Amino acid sequence: MELDRISNLPSNVIEKILSHLPISVAARTSVLSSKWRYKFAMLPHLVFGCLCPSNVVDHVLLNHVGPVSKFRLVQGLIDIGDIDRWVLHLSRYSLKEFILQISVWQQQRYKIPSCIFSCQDMIHLKLSCCLLKPPSTFKGFRSLKCLAFAKITMAQDVFEHLIVCSPLLERLTLRDCDGFSQLKIDAPNLQFLDVVGSFEDVSIVNMLNVADVSICFNERGIPCSSGSLIKFFDDLPRLQRLQINWYFLKYLAGDALLKKLPKPCLHLKFLCFNDLEDISTALCLIRSSPALEKLEISAIDSPYYRPDVGTVNSCLDDNHSCSFTQLRHVKITGISGVEADLNFIRFLLLSSPVLETMTVCAKHEQLDLGIEPLDLVKQLLRLRRASPSLEIIYLDKWW
Repeated sequence: MELDRISNLPSNVIEKILSHLPISVAARTSVLSSKWRYKFAMLPHLVFGCLCPSNVVDHVLLNHVGPVSKFRLVQGLIDIGDIDRWVLHLSRYSLKEFILQISVWQQQRYKIPSCIFSCQDMIHLKLSCCLLKPPSTFKGFRSLKCLAFAKITMAQDVFEHLIVCSPLLERLTLRDCDGFSQLKIDAPNLQFLDVVGSFEDVSIVNMLNVADVSICFNERGIPCSSGSLIKFFDDLPRLQRLQINWYFLKYLAGDALLKKLPKPCLHLKFLCFNDLEDISTALCLIRSSPALEKLEISAIDSPYYRPDVGTVNSCLDDNHSCSFTQLRHVKITGISGVEADLNFIRFLLLSSPVLETMTVCAKHEQLDLGIEPLDLVKQLLRLRRASPSLEIIYLDKWW
């Protein structure tokens, strides 16, 4: 009997199809025919969702044939005690991608078994809600390119050693990790950095290839010390995208009042921050970015947000001759309609000759008392602009 078309597909295509099916569905294909019996058992990528019970994981690993290059597990119905033996089993393979997402409802962080640190072929490591205590013999992941940690507990020396001893690291994501207070990163091949957390100090060195940076300090973890705005950008000469929040901006600026950085950010094309109170630092960054094409500003979502009009106007007057010749798209969210907000928008409109779109978003409840949305729209449309082709877009809600 002639086989169906799917069975005659190349093995790599069948493997791709099976890898996109839920693991329990893919396992059932082994009963289709003798030709399909071992196709599922030879899949190099094993992905188990949060509804997958322990016995299914046991069955798949026990009957697996051939290499396992990727293992992803989202803990849901699985007992935390079963994971240890699965990790031990997987450490015998040339594992290249390991993703373990432990439930946030666990009372304690899951301690990663030491055997995982022997996987020297690891390229992608993603962990959440875990405790890291590598053995003293751990020399780093020499092949690691992508590292993503969320709610991970580790000591300061463990974090620094892990980064330094991963010489090929290109992407680093840290979300609400604890156990270390100094964000010290030395990664010569890093291209992407995304950090959310609480730190006392930041030290970024040997990162000449980084193009995309996002750093958000938590409110509860505002550093006591001040950083160096100049040094931060000196260490990131190829930066193209930057997203920072008010707390990190405040940390960088300290008491310094700079109109422009000594060295311009020649490659920075996208800038996003969430404050108009520290207007001088914001303008310093904008002025120091001659290639800037897209600017996004989110006002602090607080009833106490009231940037000082006098300070804002003074800074704008000092920068009245600026011209942002590459700026094409501006988005300002959460404005309250106060005079300082409108003056800053007016400044951007007059200083951006090639601006294409200005998107202004506001929440009704954030509008200043006595200001109706329609009145705000009228004020925006009356503002003079340098760009003849500008489109002003007003949205009365933002998320």
